[in-house]
Amino acid sequence: MTEIKNNIRQILLQKGRDLVKEKGADFLTARKLSDATGYSVGTIYNQFSNMDNFVLAQNRLTLEELFAKLSILLPDKNPYLNLNRYVDAFVSYVINHQDLWYLLYNFHLQNKNAAYPLSYRRQILKITNLWRDDLRQIYKGKKGAELKVFMQVLWLSLFSLSAYLTKNNLDKMSKINKRNLCQLLLNTYLAGLSTLR
Repeated sequence: MTEIKNNIRQILLQKGRDLVKEKGADFLTARKLSDATGYSVGTIYNQFSNMDNFVLAQNRLTLEELFAKLSILLPDKNPYLNLNRYVDAFVSYVINHQDLWYLLYNFHLQNKNAAYPLSYRRQILKITNLWRDDLRQIYKGKKGAELKVFMQVLWLSLFSLSAYLTKNNLDKMSKINKRNLCQLLLNTYLAGLSTLR
């Protein structure tokens, strides 16, 4: 019985991802997912309790994909180069998966219940921990708590800017390359931290 439930869950998650990629994040509703899969809305709610939990499961998959993309980067001896490569890979992922990332970003903006499951928060922490050693190398002598704040500010800054990466409607207003904008944010942030030292 558990295997059947897991299969239904996987089918719903995969079809939901397909719908978001094909039609956009705003298209995803329980009714449209039901129509696309042949499973009733009741079955969807039986699997996920509500659509917020379904979107949370989608977002966890997106974060897992992002982590997989970032974690295969081979580290260089130069921590600045490593951080720039992480940012470039982050930007590439978001641009190549705009609708999935918009689903994640929008969910965080609209979520009235600020508490996320521990497993979800750990997935975000896994991503930010990828650049911990590089920040530690750049800012030798900083305590763990300070480095944690540095990582969080960097993540929140990139996350906030990622909304711009998911939409093309501002491209005509600005000729700034999206990749260059994120690299500039990173390097200005790193230079600012060095100056504050």
